[in-house]
Amino acid sequence: MLERTRTAERYARGFAAAVVAVATLLLAANAGPARAEEPQQGPRTVADSR
Repeated sequence: MLERTRTAERYARGFAAAVVAVATLLLAANAGPARAEEPQQGPRTVADSR
């Protein structure tokens, strides 16, 4: 049979889960997309406008 948990223990587990959730959300929000490389400047061609 399952033992009954104390109220303080349930609050402690809930608080710990909330802290982990907030930390995960903060890490996910700060993990933005990586910066793209600068495009390499290659030779440019000029279109003939006749």
